[in-house]
Amino acid sequence: MNDVTTASVPPTYNMKVVKQFAIMTVVWGVVGMLVGVILAAEMIWPNLNMGLPWLHFGRLRPLHTNAVIFAFGGCALFSTSYYVVQRTCQATLILPRLAAFTFWGWQLVIVAAAITLPMGLTTSKEYAELEWPIDILITLVWVSYAVVFFGTIVKRKTEHIYVANWFYGAFILAVAMLHVVNSAAIPVTLFKSYSVYAGTIDAMVQWWYGHNAVGFFLTAGFLGMMYYFVPKQAGRPVYSYRLSIVHFWALVAVYIWAGPHHLHYSALPDWVQSLGMVMSLILLAPSWGGMINGIMTLSGAWDKLRTDPTLRFLVVSLSFYGMSTFEGPMMSIKTVNALSHNTDWTIGHVHSGALGWVGMISIGCMYHLIPVLFNKPKMYSIKLINMHFWLATMGTVLYLASMWVNGIAQGLMWRAFNADGTLTYTFAESIEASMPGYYVRLLGGSMFFLGMLVMAFNVWRTCCGEVPPAGSGKAPSSAMAEGKS
Repeated sequence: MNDVTTASVPPTYNMKVVKQFAIMTVVWGVVGMLVGVILAAEMIWPNLNMGLPWLHFGRLRPLHTNAVIFAFGGCALFSTSYYVVQRTCQATLILPRLAAFTFWGWQLVIVAAAITLPMGLTTSKEYAELEWPIDILITLVWVSYAVVFFGTIVKRKTEHIYVANWFYGAFILAVAMLHVVNSAAIPVTLFKSYSVYAGTIDAMVQWWYGHNAVGFFLTAGFLGMMYYFVPKQAGRPVYSYRLSIVHFWALVAVYIWAGPHHLHYSALPDWVQSLGMVMSLILLAPSWGGMINGIMTLSGAWDKLRTDPTLRFLVVSLSFYGMSTFEGPMMSIKTVNALSHNTDWTIGHVHSGALGWVGMISIGCMYHLIPVLFNKPKMYSIKLINMHFWLATMGTVLYLASMWVNGIAQGLMWRAFNADGTLTYTFAESIEASMPGYYVRLLGGSMFFLGMLVMAFNVWRTCCGEVPPAGSGKAPSSAMAEGKS
């Protein structure tokens, strides 16, 4: 009798840390997108930095990438993974104080980045610019994160480990390995260190890290979100659970080899470059398998897209995921890369994944989570979610289109030769031809940033307990849906 009674009592989940990370996802989203808009404006009007070194493009650019990837995206991953692992394992987070440390430690990492990067304190490694004391703090936070996540899985009340947790687990383990290996450095002073690797080896290790930061931090982790929140918001089971398992193993087996395609036509051995290209092309299959699995989950629920903008965010994010994971393998082909490399086409590709995939799925998950976490029937205003959706979608499309056009034009101009072998166009002429695209990019980025402000207002009013205004929409209640799960 006691066993039956105990089993029937719903577990008490640790939602405090989930709430904290969810709110900071929105806060850092606003900050990260704002810095991006400033950078887009500086590409048009360089004197916007007012001659101040800490506002220079070269210092703000790594601040923007770190704020969007690790602050905005990282907080979204912490929040959703802590939520999903508790719900699917029917167990509260193990070691709540350690979970709290991961929140405060991660915020300290972000603040330290916001101080040191504008000061010019950097290792100069892409996506790994932070100096060695901050790297050590990241390692401590990440090991703590792994202990909390996997410890919760160990104490689970269910026999089955849901597929979303497989993706979250792979993301946590792979990022730990990538960070420790790539950040190995010899400290010279408190704020300066040098990589333990040299020359071509350093470049190879860096892009093994750099591309797999995309592959595991920005892909595997967010696929964990997709496999939980898309079925939840749609009210439908995953289209094919078998496909999700095949998707997982294929992705983690292949992605780790794709990094060398960033170093085509470099001093890296040619066979390594070719291996990166081949593995990138193979990667198209598991990537699209996951995208198709997510979109087909809406079978029988497509009508919900008319009234549920949160679901629209999640579905459109999958469309951008499919597009960017097709574009990436194509750009890894050496002949295509000869045209695209170092042009704005690469910038467009990165933001197809960053804004269209990572940004939109994170926003959709937050719109699902916030009412649940704060025990509200729905968000303050469904109309504002709808407004945000169109601002984000139109802003992303404008951004990508401008960069694709710019990139192809730049690539063609840089490789144009006269009959006597001289360059047809100067570099300055290619920049002049790119200026209309930079204006369009600024417009698109500003629209996306405005959408984040709308979201922040909507989340604030929801968390403050405001009664939704009349006519704010009839979107499905996330909180009610969660209560029945």
